[in-house]
Amino acid sequence: MTSVTPAELTLLGLLVERPRHGYELEEVITARGMREWTEIGFSSIYYLLGRLRDRGLIAEVDTPRAGRARARKVFGPTEEGRRVCAAEAEAAVAELRPVFPPVLVGLASQPVIPPERLRAALSERASALEERADAVRRAAEQPGAPAFVRAIFDFSLHQLDAERRWLAGYRSTLDEGDA
Repeated sequence: MTSVTPAELTLLGLLVERPRHGYELEEVITARGMREWTEIGFSSIYYLLGRLRDRGLIAEVDTPRAGRARARKVFGPTEEGRRVCAAEAEAAVAELRPVFPPVLVGLASQPVIPPERLRAALSERASALEERADAVRRAAEQPGAPAFVRAIFDFSLHQLDAERRWLAGYRSTLDEGDA
């Protein structure tokens, strides 16, 4: 099976929904709040499209031109692209894969952080979690979003809520240690 990166799978999935050009992919990624869980920068969209095209997973599709305007390159999935997208998306849903959050690396080295700086860092993280949750909630307020898009926002909010609960408990454990 052809393996794709999460970023490639994200773009491929958007193209399976319907053919799009690079700028339209950027608009969808932004509108759906996908920046919260993907590492696709605007500048990498065209690079990723090239990789998918070179691997035969997408191809340029003919689109009507408006007047003399230069047409944007619109891409759609090939049959192989549809097959790979379905298989990789199913695997991504089914398989529990490890994640490597930097916060765990920091906690593993916590003894070298002065206690007051650790508390400040944890407080900063708590604020960042609140801001991120607010941003996801705002993005989730899209009227008429398909169920799978709502599920993505809901998953993200539950993850943020779980981390906020963990963080509150850990901070209180640290405070109890001072008492």
